[in-house]
Amino acid sequence: MLKRLLLLTILFFIFTIFPLNHPPAAYAQGNSTVSQELCLPGVYLNQTTDCLPLGPSEYLTRMAKSGIIFPLVPLAARSIDPKLGSVPYLYAEMKDGAASVYGTLEDAVAKKNSVNQIGPGKLKYVSYTNIETVGGQLYFQLRSGEWIAASDGISQRVSLPSSFRGGLEFTQTPLNSFGWIVPLEYEVESKRSPGVKVKDYTGHKYLQYQIVQVYATQKVGDADWYLIGPDEWMEGRRIGRVNPNTTPPAGVNNGRWIEVNLFEQTVAVYADNQLIYASLIATGLPPFWTRPGLFKIYKKLESTPMSGSFELDRSDFYYLQDVPFTMYYDDARALHGAYWRHRLGFPQSHGCVNLSVADAHWLYNWASEGDWVYVWDPSGKTPTDPEAYSGGGAP
Repeated sequence: MLKRLLLLTILFFIFTIFPLNHPPAAYAQGNSTVSQELCLPGVYLNQTTDCLPLGPSEYLTRMAKSGIIFPLVPLAARSIDPKLGSVPYLYAEMKDGAASVYGTLEDAVAKKNSVNQIGPGKLKYVSYTNIETVGGQLYFQLRSGEWIAASDGISQRVSLPSSFRGGLEFTQTPLNSFGWIVPLEYEVESKRSPGVKVKDYTGHKYLQYQIVQVYATQKVGDADWYLIGPDEWMEGRRIGRVNPNTTPPAGVNNGRWIEVNLFEQTVAVYADNQLIYASLIATGLPPFWTRPGLFKIYKKLESTPMSGSFELDRSDFYYLQDVPFTMYYDDARALHGAYWRHRLGFPQSHGCVNLSVADAHWLYNWASEGDWVYVWDPSGKTPTDPEAYSGGGAP
């Protein structure tokens, strides 16, 4: 009854917006006029001689040919539990310059007897357990028990969880593609037709990370455009898309795998050959690509430190304490939570697959050592030559 009422509402809307352009009982054919009744509102993919598929039927048929069937079917999915974004750690961002670490608070105040030195770098975070104020200055006690003076090394404390917790759990595999509006801008407006030259905006604006379904794709010039609703198009680069594919990659023999799509910057998880989870990610920037291939998770760590550099001058030095929910699958490359990432959906790392803390937690709970990780780039732009990769991968 509810579906019938919804369909009648849609048909009423279509009749209102799309009035008939032909007389209801006749139309011109050659030099004569042929009397014929209109078809009942519906989809007519094949030519009919019994009636005229005009008005609402013409619109419904055009939409069906583009992949849209009314009433629109929502995704059989739910958001993951936001509590998964909580971790038992407090994080602080460090300043770019070098910082001294001391064994006791007294040594940190006196700035003597340092036990460690953290080098300069733009990506440095520590986890702390306590803050003390001495002489108006703040001092952070690390989980290791050591101390850092805020004036020397700490920039700001980090609030968790991150703003993006867009992972979806699926109860059945969607019939069509879907994705998230990538945070290139805070909001983006859809268009009535594909292409950048035509300025026929719909007035319908989508916020960053908003979830949309993709019903069809059309190439205009060098760009793909996605149909995301009735007469609504969005440029493909603005959407991190998942194209559900329940056929296992070659080599996967147990119906369980994690798919990392380097072009779309998405992750999809399959169990029993069904999509059960998907989200946005951030993978490696050139020349520190995330390597394509089929791998197995060989080590899971609830938290682990990561540090190092790739450049000879160590200008890209990074230092990260308590990286949560880490799953190593390709030498030093791993899937893990990235509490320092403010935006996801485009390459940013030195080779690892970065997820929000909540999404990494979900994946950590689901995955087991030995599970398959399939990394690929449908655009073919990521190198596949083993010589292009070292054993290292960084956050």
